Amino acid sequence: MGIAWYTSRKSTADSYFLGNKASPWYAVAFGMIGDSLSGVTYISVPGKVGGAHFSYLQLVLGYFVGYFIISHILLPLYYKLNLTSIYEYLKSRFGKNTQKTGALFFILSRILGAAGRLYLVAGVIQLFVFDQFTTFHVPFWVSVSVILALMLLYTYRGGIKTLVWTDTFQSLFLVLGVVLSIAAIINKLDISFFDAVSNVAASEYTETFFWDWKKSNFFFKEFLGGIFIAVAMTGLDQNMMQKNLSCKSLGDAQKNIFWFSVIMVIVNIFFLSLGALLYIYYNQSGITIPANAETGKILTDKVFPNLALNHLGVFAGLVFIIGLTAATFSSADSVLTTLTTSFYIDILEYDRNEKLNEEQKKKRRTTIHVLFAVILWLVILVFDALNQKAIIDTILMLAGYTYGPLLGLFTLGLFTKMNLNDKLVPLICIIAPMITYLLANTFKSALGDYQIGNELILINALITIVLLSSIQKRRPA
Repeated sequence: MGIAWYTSRKSTADSYFLGNKASPWYAVAFGMIGDSLSGVTYISVPGKVGGAHFSYLQLVLGYFVGYFIISHILLPLYYKLNLTSIYEYLKSRFGKNTQKTGALFFILSRILGAAGRLYLVAGVIQLFVFDQFTTFHVPFWVSVSVILALMLLYTYRGGIKTLVWTDTFQSLFLVLGVVLSIAAIINKLDISFFDAVSNVAASEYTETFFWDWKKSNFFFKEFLGGIFIAVAMTGLDQNMMQKNLSCKSLGDAQKNIFWFSVIMVIVNIFFLSLGALLYIYYNQSGITIPANAETGKILTDKVFPNLALNHLGVFAGLVFIIGLTAATFSSADSVLTTLTTSFYIDILEYDRNEKLNEEQKKKRRTTIHVLFAVILWLVILVFDALNQKAIIDTILMLAGYTYGPLLGLFTLGLFTKMNLNDKLVPLICIIAPMITYLLANTFKSALGDYQIGNELILINALITIVLLSSIQKRRPA
């Protein structure tokens, strides 16, 4: 709240949307760690080490290449066109309907994704904070309301100018949460840091590269999937790009992306190492690993919380809650600002409305910001009413389908001279994910034990490109 008060003084539309183009690249780079690692990642990545080992690193290496593409292809384009919303490019290249299509896919995906992640993490905070430390029962809707109200309070005025610094602050505590959790386990194991490194390196969990092409963790599936996921879900995502566009210059934005990608790899190695230590501690201490009573399958999302909150002591429990909270707030708070930006600029076009004065525009911007907080709150409560986390997984998977059309549109825009029938673009971008879904399920039955993994986004994009090619129109002479 202190950071929000300081950074939002004399705030303007330019500071809300682009931080007055004065954001230090190093603050943006470090703050993006919290943006890209949600509370779900904070819990899930260490937990999955038990079964998937270090295979997640294959995906992260793909991210690294994807960030290089963003830095050298997309950022120069965005800065050259002086964009606030990256979907303005689609308007200049193909037309207004294409711009609105791109923006709506982003808005839908981010609402579902942010609400799903907040729901899952709010459940952990509800169980281990509100239920543990209060003598009376706090309803779930109250705890969710508190979380969203706090986000709303420190973002609605300052926007990006505030988020650059709050995300840096939160990323610091996210990283500290991982480092101090590792320290707590090493202390409990009563070994030195170097012994811990040796134990992790010698364990089965550090197996990183997998070469069975039928499996979803096949190296090239993960690596190529990582490249395209990074390009689509960072480079073509308003939420991830808006802070990059707030840097002073293209050179600063490129430095930010480079150092962010380096830090990202290092932080994920820490996450995976933490996961290996968690399982080593479970095995040595004789503590039962959380598992499904019927199937015996490990409940990976409970492996880290169970140990941190029930077996490692008060310090480790506090570290876990602080790290989880930092990850949750950092990945979700910027969503409110970037959803507002896209809706304000791409859908309603208030930035071009000359009938409104600055004060009227500010009121409408604030109203949209609050409305998106309410929408997130409602979607989270719907998830809770359904009371099935499997539904959340499905919705998050469907949200992933929305990036295929974005990847297809930007690929055609950047690498071809094709001119599309702007009116038919929305229809094609709805049909393409549907065909992708049908094909994905056909592959499962037709190819036996072949498993589609992170290459799905590439299949989705290719189908979009093929379909869009069928609605091209001749350029006027």
